[in-house]
Amino acid sequence: GGGPNRIGQGIEFDYCCCHAAFALNDAGYETIMVNCNPETVSTDYDTSDRLYFEPLTAEDVLEIIRKEQENGTLHGVIVQFGGQTPLKLAQTLVQAGVPILGTSPDMIDLAEDRDRFQKLLIKLDLKQPENGIAYSVEQGRLIAGQLGLPLVVRPSYVLGGRAMQIIRDEEALNSYLLGTLPELVPAEVRAKYPNDKTGQINTVLGTNPLLFDRYLEGAIEVDVDALCDGKDVFVCGIMEHIEEAGIHSGDSACSLPPFSLSDELIEELKRQTKAMALALEVGGLMNVQYAIKDGEIYVLEVNPRASRTVPFVAKTIGDPVAKIASRIMAGESLASFGLSEKKLQHVAVKEAVFPFARFPGVDTILGPEMRSTGEVMGLNGAFSTAFAKSQIGCGTGVPEEGTVFVSMRDQDKSAVLEAVRSLEESGFKIIATSGTQKFLEEQGIACSKINKVLEGRPHIVDAIKNGDVQLVFNTTEGAQALADSRSMRRAALLNKVPYYTTLAGSVAAAKGIVAYKSGSLEVRPLQSYFA
Repeated sequence: GGGPNRIGQGIEFDYCCCHAAFALNDAGYETIMVNCNPETVSTDYDTSDRLYFEPLTAEDVLEIIRKEQENGTLHGVIVQFGGQTPLKLAQTLVQAGVPILGTSPDMIDLAEDRDRFQKLLIKLDLKQPENGIAYSVEQGRLIAGQLGLPLVVRPSYVLGGRAMQIIRDEEALNSYLLGTLPELVPAEVRAKYPNDKTGQINTVLGTNPLLFDRYLEGAIEVDVDALCDGKDVFVCGIMEHIEEAGIHSGDSACSLPPFSLSDELIEELKRQTKAMALALEVGGLMNVQYAIKDGEIYVLEVNPRASRTVPFVAKTIGDPVAKIASRIMAGESLASFGLSEKKLQHVAVKEAVFPFARFPGVDTILGPEMRSTGEVMGLNGAFSTAFAKSQIGCGTGVPEEGTVFVSMRDQDKSAVLEAVRSLEESGFKIIATSGTQKFLEEQGIACSKINKVLEGRPHIVDAIKNGDVQLVFNTTEGAQALADSRSMRRAALLNKVPYYTTLAGSVAAAKGIVAYKSGSLEVRPLQSYFA
């Protein structure tokens, strides 16, 4: 199982663990679950033949395995379905002579090890963003200088994108490095940064190095899930993220099938996925995250394990992906399941659910560190209505009338124009901060000016609290702009006003609202989409 209940350790892994237990039980195996989370279905008394409600440490798990081996033959242990926590036990189990089902721990390590993985991609002639690896502060500075800003930096082998950050300026880089590796920082250097508050990152770093990647600004992120038995590969689903690359995949809304990718790009994504699955000798499930910028495909990361997207993909395509994966891991061939690619007549949109309202003072801006605690799924014949359903499902709401507040950073203004125009034509009133208002007026959109908080009252936070705003589109850049707009995001959250902090999210929301107003939403059972 996935271990204790915490943000970043999703119910999606519990789904995979349960399906593995059910499928292997059907195949005649006795199934044993090790997990210590009372919230999970995998720890129900009737999910597996035996349940050990114990911590997922090497010592505890090995002790359980030895006990079980006294009772009969152990066919193997599945570590791929519970996320990062059980995956970390793989190497220890192998060293103790325990058989691991599915992808070998060596190949799992290859996908995590930056140097080994880079060599594999070069061999397969696949691209990844420029990157580097650092074991010290000075090494980190050198790599940042070579790659240039902005950068994505993260410790290797972490859960839910913890301690992952997009670095846009020197100050942020210094703060991150000094906070991440404090034991390597001389006292006189630390004294220069007395306000550094990021020392807690060191608790997740341990002995793992820092990974640096060139941040691909404005790229489309894509998730691909595939099944493989070492000989054949079946691409289960290609999901296009609605938010741009840089936001954790667990927090990002996404669409299956993709809503803007060309057929050529989709075919190339399949080809690259198949090549990596076979090269890694994957047994069971594999997830790949790609970024697409200017028509070029970049491999961000490969997880030769079950990912958070598995339940979403399985429900969308109508195939029990996790069950099939577990039986492949137990020795059956992929070909024996007769899977074929379906031309879907519907679109599914996954949207994340956030617990922000329960954490006073927490900023609601999204980034590479996972913050969602659940997800919903909207299904319909068109992307716009599927997106609207997903917003209703996650409690965001879809306003049918009222006022839209728009405040966009300069590079987003022209891209959001048609979305704002469609809302104006649907009867919404538009208000904006001075720069955005000037731009929208020049483009022929009737728009009233409203003050930022710093410009004095009456300002946008007052308007939200007074119920004068029904929808917020706001993108920002830079630490100061983020800090200045924080009170506005908080007010929107507390007053249950739908707010979108990315360009793509704002555009999708406008499409969803227009579709919702046209009355084209319908309720249908999930099974009817495959009838």
